[in-house]
Amino acid sequence: MTRDVSSLIRPATIAVIGASARKRAQGNAVIDNLLSRNCKSRIIPVHRSAETIQGLATVPTIENLPDNVDLAIASVPAAAAVETAQALEKRGVKSAIFFASGFSQEDGDAFRSLAAESAMNIQGPNCMGLINLNDGLFLYPATTSSKIRAGKVAFIAQSGSAAITLMNSAEFGISKIITVGSEFQLTAADYMNWLATDEDTAAIGIVLEAIKDPDAFARAARRVFENGKSLVILKVGNSTIGSAATLAHTGSMTSDADTYRLFFNANGIPTVADYDELNAALEILSRHGQRQGKGRLAIVGISGGQTALACDVATTAGIELAHFSDAVIRRMGQVSPGTLAQNPVDFGSVTDEAARDIAGSVKAILDDDGIDMLAVIQDCQAGLHEKSLESYSTPIDAYCRSALGATKPIVAISATSEEIHPDIRAKFENHGIPIVSGLREGIVGIGTISRLPVRMDTAETPETPQALSRKSHALSLIRKELESGRFQLTPESSLEILTAYGIPTSPSLIVRNADEAMERSAEIAFPLVVKVASKDIAHRSELGGVVLGVCDMDELSAAIARITESVSAAAPSAQIDGYELQREVRGDLEAVAGFVSSPPFGVKVMVGTGGTLVELTDDLAMGLAPLSVADTQALIAQTKLGKRMDGYRNLIAKTDTRPLAELVSNLSLMARDLGNRITSCDLNPVMIHAGSGEVAIVDVLMTVK
Repeated sequence: MTRDVSSLIRPATIAVIGASARKRAQGNAVIDNLLSRNCKSRIIPVHRSAETIQGLATVPTIENLPDNVDLAIASVPAAAAVETAQALEKRGVKSAIFFASGFSQEDGDAFRSLAAESAMNIQGPNCMGLINLNDGLFLYPATTSSKIRAGKVAFIAQSGSAAITLMNSAEFGISKIITVGSEFQLTAADYMNWLATDEDTAAIGIVLEAIKDPDAFARAARRVFENGKSLVILKVGNSTIGSAATLAHTGSMTSDADTYRLFFNANGIPTVADYDELNAALEILSRHGQRQGKGRLAIVGISGGQTALACDVATTAGIELAHFSDAVIRRMGQVSPGTLAQNPVDFGSVTDEAARDIAGSVKAILDDDGIDMLAVIQDCQAGLHEKSLESYSTPIDAYCRSALGATKPIVAISATSEEIHPDIRAKFENHGIPIVSGLREGIVGIGTISRLPVRMDTAETPETPQALSRKSHALSLIRKELESGRFQLTPESSLEILTAYGIPTSPSLIVRNADEAMERSAEIAFPLVVKVASKDIAHRSELGGVVLGVCDMDELSAAIARITESVSAAAPSAQIDGYELQREVRGDLEAVAGFVSSPPFGVKVMVGTGGTLVELTDDLAMGLAPLSVADTQALIAQTKLGKRMDGYRNLIAKTDTRPLAELVSNLSLMARDLGNRITSCDLNPVMIHAGSGEVAIVDVLMTVK
C-alpha cells in the first residue's frame, strides 16, 4: 500500500510532544528550527504543566489537541512510543515522526506491529525527521548546516548521519531531506512516490541500507522516471559476503551486494559507491536529468595526461567511450586543423589559437549521433594562480559558448578533489554546465545520466494447469523429504523435479548395496559413474565419493568398495544411504548452473564455468528469476565460458549456446516456482558438447527448507 505523505512534508498544523519548559530536548530543537525560519504552520507544544513553551501556547495532553492536526513530532523515549502512537491515532492525527532509538526487543516488536496496522502515517523510529527547504519546514531535532540552500535535489536516507554529511558537503540546492530511520512503517518508496510529482524536485538521491519491499521500491522508481525525474542510489553495507556455510557452489560465490546490483540494474537505477560520487551525480542530474541511452562519452581538455587518465577512469567505471565518426573527424579537421580528432581530445597540444576552435570542435562532437555526452577536464581549483586563471579563461569561455546551443549534456570536471574556484564555478553554472571536483567522482557522476532500460519480465508464463500440476508435484516431493528429516533432496527427487521442468539429465538410479548394483546395472548400461548417496554429504567428489569410468561388473564392485572405504574414512559420522549409478556422460566443456533464494528480491540464477575448480575460476553471470532464453544467452556471453563457446582461439569448435540457455531459462522458472522452498540448487557440472551445444546434467545438489 502506498501512503500519502503530504501531511508530513507540508503540514499546516504541527503538534510537538516532548518539548521541555526548562531544558533542551529534541522537541525544543524542532521548535527552534521552525520558528527561526518563519514557519507559517501552526505549532502546538504538548506539555502537562507548562502554559507556554518558547512563546507558544501549549495543550496539556494529546487528547486536548484540536481537530485536523497534520503532524505530530513525537520526541519520546522508546518505551513510550506505542502509548504515544495509540493516543495520537485515537485523536485523529494524520502523521507522526518518532525520533526514539534503543528499543528493547519487546517494545520494538510492539511498535512495529502497531505501525504496520495503523492508519496514521509513522516515520521512523530512529530517524532525524525531515526538512522541506522549499517551504521552510525544518522538522529536524538538531542544528542544521548554514550551508544548505533551497534547490531541486531531494535526499532520502535511512541514516541520520548520511543527511548530516550531505548538508555539510553539497554544493547544489536541496528541496527535501528525509530520514526514514528504521522504517517500521513508512519507507523510502513512500517518499519517492510523493517526490515523483513534486514540482520543486528534479533529482532524488537515496542512501540505502536495505530494501524491505522490492516491488514497492521498483514501482516507486518507475513513477519517478515516468514523471521525468532522476534517481541515483548509494547502497551501503555491501561488504557482507554470502554465508560460508552455504552448501551449493553457486550460493557460496555470491552475496547480498550481487542481489542489490541485479535489482538496481533490472529497474534501470544508476548507483554510486560513496558520498563524493553521490554529490557529483546529484549536482549533474539536477541540471541535466537522466535519459535512456548507451551513455557514450567524449572527453576533451587542454591536458593530454589528464584526459588520458579520465579515459582510464571511465573504462574502470564501465562507461563506454565514444568512437569518433568520419564526420566528426572531417569537421574537426576543418575547424581545428591542428588538433588530433580522436577521443579524448587534447586541445592543449595546439598553441596556435588560429588552428584551434574549441567551441567549433565541441559542436562537431556533440552533433554526432554516436556521442551522448561530453566531459570537459579542466583545472578549476580555488588555489589557482592568477596567471593560470587568465590562461584558462580562453578554453573555459569556449566551453561555455559551446553550451549555448547544445542539446546534449556537458559536464566540467576539475581533476582533483580541491574546492573549486568560485569565479570558475559561477561562469560554468551560468552557462548551464555543472562542475564537480575529482576525476572519478565526475566521471561516475556523468555516467548516471545514462539510465538502463527497465527490464520487462519476458520469461513470465501463465500458470497453466500443466504448470500448476508440475509445481504441486515438486512441492509434494520436497514436503516428503522435509518430513523425513532431510534438508538436502535425494538424487531421485532432484532428478524428477529437473525432468518435470524440461532440464536434461543423465539416466541414473539409486541402489542400496553392491548386490543390488550388480542386479540393476543393466538398466543404465556401462560405462557408469558411481557416486555415494548420503543426506549428510553435499560435495561427493571431495570425499572420494565418486568413481568414473566403471566399465564392467568387477569394476562396479571395486568402485562401491572404494567409495565406502573413502567416505567412511573422510566422514565417519555420515550415513551412507546407498549408491547412485549414472550413465557416464562426457563433454567438451563443463558449465555450472544454479540458483540461490534471495528474499525479499526473489531468486538469483547463475551460469558460468563449472567443474571441480568452480570457485577458483570464479566465472559466473547472474540474473533475477524468471529469465527468458534471450536473457540467459546474454548472461552466458558475459562469461569466459561464453567466450570459449564462441570459439576462442579455436580451442573448441564454435558452439551453440541455445541448449544451455534453454536449460538455464527453464531452471529460472523452476526457481521462480520453488525458490521459497529450495534455498539453493547446484547443477555442476553441466556437460556441453562442442558444436551442437547439447547439454546434460551430471550432478545436482538441492537444499530445502
